Amino acid sequence: MKKAIEVKTGMKIPWNARYSLSLLILLSSTLFLCNGQDYGTPTEDGAGEPPPEMARCNGIFMSYSFGSREREYPHVKNVTAQSWAFKATAMIVNAGKEELTGWQMFIGFRHKELIVSATGAAPMDGDFPLDASNGTTFVGSPNTDLKTSIATAGDFTQISTNIEITGTLFGVAKSVMPMPKTLKLINDGWECPAAKRKGGNMNVCCKRNPKFKVKTGPKTKFAPRRHGDLNIVYDVLQSFSSNYLAQVTIDNNNPLGRLDRWNLTWEWMRGEFINTMRGAYTHKRDPSECLYSKAGQYYKDLDFSLVMNCQKKPAISDLPPEMKDDKVMGKLPFCCKNGTLLPPLMDPSQSRSMFQLQVFKLPPDLNRTALYPPQHWKVDGVLNPQYKCGPPVRVDPSQFPDSSGLPAVTYAISSWQVICNITKPKAQASRCCVSFSAYYNNSAIPCNTCACGCNDIDTDTCNADRNPLLLPPDALLVPFDNRTLKAKAWARQNHMPIPKKLPCPDNCGVSINWHVNTDYRNGWTARLTVFNWRDFAFEDWFVAVEMGKSGKGYENVYSFNGTRVPPNNRTVMFQGLPGMNYLVGQVNGTHPLRDPPVPGKQQSVISFTKKNINGLKIAEGDGFPTKLFFNGEECALPKHFPKKSSGHRGGISVLMSLVFSMAMAFAMN
Repeated sequence: MKKAIEVKTGMKIPWNARYSLSLLILLSSTLFLCNGQDYGTPTEDGAGEPPPEMARCNGIFMSYSFGSREREYPHVKNVTAQSWAFKATAMIVNAGKEELTGWQMFIGFRHKELIVSATGAAPMDGDFPLDASNGTTFVGSPNTDLKTSIATAGDFTQISTNIEITGTLFGVAKSVMPMPKTLKLINDGWECPAAKRKGGNMNVCCKRNPKFKVKTGPKTKFAPRRHGDLNIVYDVLQSFSSNYLAQVTIDNNNPLGRLDRWNLTWEWMRGEFINTMRGAYTHKRDPSECLYSKAGQYYKDLDFSLVMNCQKKPAISDLPPEMKDDKVMGKLPFCCKNGTLLPPLMDPSQSRSMFQLQVFKLPPDLNRTALYPPQHWKVDGVLNPQYKCGPPVRVDPSQFPDSSGLPAVTYAISSWQVICNITKPKAQASRCCVSFSAYYNNSAIPCNTCACGCNDIDTDTCNADRNPLLLPPDALLVPFDNRTLKAKAWARQNHMPIPKKLPCPDNCGVSINWHVNTDYRNGWTARLTVFNWRDFAFEDWFVAVEMGKSGKGYENVYSFNGTRVPPNNRTVMFQGLPGMNYLVGQVNGTHPLRDPPVPGKQQSVISFTKKNINGLKIAEGDGFPTKLFFNGEECALPKHFPKKSSGHRGGISVLMSLVFSMAMAFAMN
């Protein structure tokens, strides 16, 4: 019979079971100790230990850990073209004695990363999916500030943020660890040494620069307001338990930026919906979307036939001018301009838009202080610059004049700022294009092939990669479809090759011709012609021309208004004179059955001086723009400019210039 021991509980345990129990306790302790070596984000219950480097950091500690990757389709043999789905974790912790407001963490990605999602943060450079090939900056969302451990009794939920990153990367062999190049805090006044890397982990400790002088100005509780091409502010004016009244203000701050018939979209993240609006409207109004949603389940007695919109991603536009005095939807300053936002250089009073909306909330946000702005903002126009918007950032409440007329100030309850900046159009993604011609060359260089894209064209019938054929200047007056015979005849006449597969058209709704008209000892002139191939007019249009060193010599324009754009004054903005500010759309020819359509046109001669500008060579490129904008949109420039022909062709070139001018004058009458 096996010997047993007596325990206080009265149970009898055999000796061999005693050793088994001891072994079980030992294994459990070992497992617990192994788990303690996980240097993940510290948790409230202390299950994870902080990285040892963080314990030595007296400042802002940041880390990046590569998690895993998986080969994506399509599988290709070329390593540089193979895509990989990856997961990574970034962490930022306030390990110092000073609160960090509005933290900004830069991760220097370098493997053509495309960030698909990130929890706990939002990218400042745009919306997901985000091209982070040159790195990107993350800001807190919703935790924008990092308090100190001293002020929170070590509460890691208030002093740190964990960012779970999911995305795609390219061009990295399976044996290579795809780590970022840099990791740093870009808030003003902070310094970061080079990040330390070990395997798939890198970390850095950033500290305050003792020599940094804080800019004098009003102290802000939240992040300071930033500057951008387009400044959008989301103000909460009134707040109730189940709904609130918000006001959206859009300011155009770019001297060349513009929006026509703007469309604004965002994404509700917590089930909100728009009950009513003033100063704007949504493109879709479908009560069934409300009835069969969570909103319909909660607000059972609400008449959803009167609700403005229940979409998760509503599309919002400005009201037309005739609704400005409407008692229900109008009567709001800066509204009802049909979505036109002009540059402040043209008209400061027309550079702002405003609208209000009543937002209904859902549980668990049914209290007055549960206020969350929509995310993923996007704004676009008809033929305007393309903007990339950052996330909404909490700022100090906006100030408004008191409605009573007294010299008092009223504050918003809460305010968020969204900054949108103009992006440079990608190749074959512009919305306007430029052609070049000159008095000294009898051929015009037309707009680039597929300058505005060839997505809607059957490229089996044309070559999307071939340079356009040179044209006689008068061919620029007719649509592309009617140029083929002229282009072929001109090529034969000038002994130029004609490809079997002709180049595709430019597909641009607006084109601009820049023609060097004269060049003499003390100055030179150019002629600017704007063509509208669309079927609608552009009101208050403008063209901005950025020149090189010749821009300083701008003197006068004879049929437009001309304004120098500071600070370098090498860019000149041209706009129509009073009564000529409409660029009409394309119309049918005099005899539609045999005559091609006629584009809307505006034209003027521009004079320049050569005084105090050394080494100016007009025919070698100084007489042509380095950038050209129509209504704020950067237009695609030709890859070449006209070269000076041999002397015997000068007379022919001048004659062709005169023919083009006479044809234009006849067409505009």
